[in-house]
Amino acid sequence: MRARLEETGYLVDDGLAIACFLALRLHRPVFCEGDAGVGKTALAAALAEALDAPLIRLQCHEGIDASQALYDWDFPRQLLHLRAAEAAGVKDADRLERELYDRRFLVARPLLRALQTQPSVLLVDEIDRADDEFEAFLLEVLSEFQVTIPELGTLRAEVPPVVVLTSNRTREVHDALKRRCLYHWFDHPGFGRELAIVRRRLPEVSARLAEQVTALVQALRAEDLLKPPGVAETLDWARALDALGATEVDAELAVATLGSVLKYREDTDRARGLDFAAVLGRRGA
Repeated sequence: MRARLEETGYLVDDGLAIACFLALRLHRPVFCEGDAGVGKTALAAALAEALDAPLIRLQCHEGIDASQALYDWDFPRQLLHLRAAEAAGVKDADRLERELYDRRFLVARPLLRALQTQPSVLLVDEIDRADDEFEAFLLEVLSEFQVTIPELGTLRAEVPPVVVLTSNRTREVHDALKRRCLYHWFDHPGFGRELAIVRRRLPEVSARLAEQVTALVQALRAEDLLKPPGVAETLDWARALDALGATEVDAELAVATLGSVLKYREDTDRARGLDFAAVLGRRGA
């Protein structure tokens, strides 16, 4: 599992590799928790690529409900069918009702698509942004990998999807959901691992620039920031500097491109007080 994920460019430690292996073997969701930008969402994409399976994503948000996540009926097409039947002189009400709730009028949302697609990887992104009611609904669907549609009956996945749930921990997710998952906490990586990620994901960036950017991000995380940069921001910063034609970075260029890595005015103001030259000097700049 570790080797197949690394072939996609996603580097994992033993704990995460084991969690992914057990998710496949035991058909258990993987619950990924940690700060934004540390690679939780990217794990689902890497699993989909490694397994040669489609990635089906459900983006959670406040107020999301079952019809947005599971299924809905195509009301405009149902109405057209009803009008066409009336024009054709169809009078059998029972037949019309059965036809209106035929599977051809069923609109599969991400959860149902994942149950009907074998194999597939289902990403339930930012579950902490949904409310308690949706969390309870999701728990029911993922417990049996089936859903009951009153008009059609019970639809069950022949092969359960690989499920990755992510949370930025803006609120605590209930224990009932966590207990049914394999849990993994995503820390910010250390210098060596983060540098390896940058080199793997951005081979076009010079080795010197990759090392310098990684060192700068590590230093920024040590500051008291509202939102410390994640690996995603490290990659963005390296891409931005490479797009500017830089093969190395100095303090002036680092300050000028802070908008690629920090997204709050308070953080950029605080970062300008950092001695970038000293950080780069420690890395042999």
